[in-house]
Amino acid sequence: MNYQCGKYQLNLNHPLVMAILNVTPDSFSDGGEYNTVDKAVKRAMQLIADGADIIDLGGESTRPGATPVSLDAELNRVIPVIEALSQLCAVPISVDTYKPEVMHEAIAAGADMVNDVRALQELGALEVLANSNVGVCLMHMQGTPQTMQMAPSYQNVVADVHQFLSERYQAALAHGIGKERILLDPGFGFGKRTIDNITLIKHLAKLTKIGPPLLVGLSRKAVLGAISGGDELQRLHSGIAASVICAMNGAKIIRVHDVKATVDALKVVAVVMDEDQKQ
Repeated sequence: MNYQCGKYQLNLNHPLVMAILNVTPDSFSDGGEYNTVDKAVKRAMQLIADGADIIDLGGESTRPGATPVSLDAELNRVIPVIEALSQLCAVPISVDTYKPEVMHEAIAAGADMVNDVRALQELGALEVLANSNVGVCLMHMQGTPQTMQMAPSYQNVVADVHQFLSERYQAALAHGIGKERILLDPGFGFGKRTIDNITLIKHLAKLTKIGPPLLVGLSRKAVLGAISGGDELQRLHSGIAASVICAMNGAKIIRVHDVKATVDALKVVAVVMDEDQKQ
């Protein structure tokens, strides 16, 4: 199985790691740490050295209760970093945004992928992707970052997420976005209770039946703290466990803060799941 994003074709026969790089002042785990071009580029190169297969650059926090940022502010945060990284790194650069204008400018600056928490529902977003050759990840979210954790509820979280992602996948195909360019993300922590997140992990394989490869992101999220305790920076071990379980349940790309540890863990997963190794 391959995934096409811009000039890159990624082999998904073993799980890959997407590294989180937030150039924001208020992201829940690393806000303010990499909010200059030099700091962001240095961090990206370290993440690549640690084994990251994709760099996911975000200029607007989507943590629960986050304050939206203006278009200009987001552009000013991400475009200079994309321009610099596109000249330096040899892995795909993803831009984490829901704004079509940011998508357009980021692609022009050298981004290879769009990671959209709103699954291309904003007016014009589908057209931006259709007029490009970059990859896209379509994510499920109930509500908005400002409201999503106030009172999320589902009749059947797996069925609801399955239906939403199926509909957005078909919308992307109908606009001419090739299936080889599409990833799906169940949106752990985005309008989900602890039980909803756990249920989705257990039944992740059902979402693989939609067709596109799955990307998942559980790194440092509240569900891990609810299970194991600890604040955002004390969730490494629970995050590794969640990454391994998701990979063994069908996830192809794991989005994380802690790259080196995740890369090492997924090497074990790859060997165990390798058909050629089985007797």
